[in-house]
Amino acid sequence: MKLVILDRDGVINEDSDDYIKSDEEWIPIPGSIEAISDLSNNGFTVVIATNQSGIARQLFDEYALAKIHQKMCSLVEESGGVIDGIFFCPHAPNANCNCRKPKTGLLTAISEEFGVPLNQTPFVGDSLKDIEAARAVLCRPILVKTGKGRKTLAGLNEDQLKNLTVVPDLKHAVSVILESQ
Repeated sequence: MKLVILDRDGVINEDSDDYIKSDEEWIPIPGSIEAISDLSNNGFTVVIATNQSGIARQLFDEYALAKIHQKMCSLVEESGGVIDGIFFCPHAPNANCNCRKPKTGLLTAISEEFGVPLNQTPFVGDSLKDIEAARAVLCRPILVKTGKGRKTLAGLNEDQLKNLTVVPDLKHAVSVILESQ
């Protein structure tokens, strides 16, 4: 099985410091929906791993999150692709849970659910938390410059840049992933 893991906010959709609280606020980044479809149509299992602390902060509930994810999945399906799984952490940053990235609980759950090791699995994100989580389970981190990506890139040191693929957006990340298969 060829697996790809994607962060959501800032990678697939526009991010907001005020959180994405409803399906109306969820706006795809141009080209991201088609990029996911390209992965799907090239035999990849596409899974989302996303921190959603807005639930713990009571900014939205799991029903609102489900509506957001339904919108995202429907757009991908209309584009001819499929998202095979969505894993999210609903906890606040101070909850000390195992699933909030950069901890690896979400990624371990993905590995167990799909029965595949994560070694060299592409993980596309826009934050240092994404990079750290990916590396902790031996995924291949890809940083997009959308969302918080530019700010993240500006703050990385030489060690953090080692073996890190940096691309403008998800569309370019997918091109890199497809070229390397």
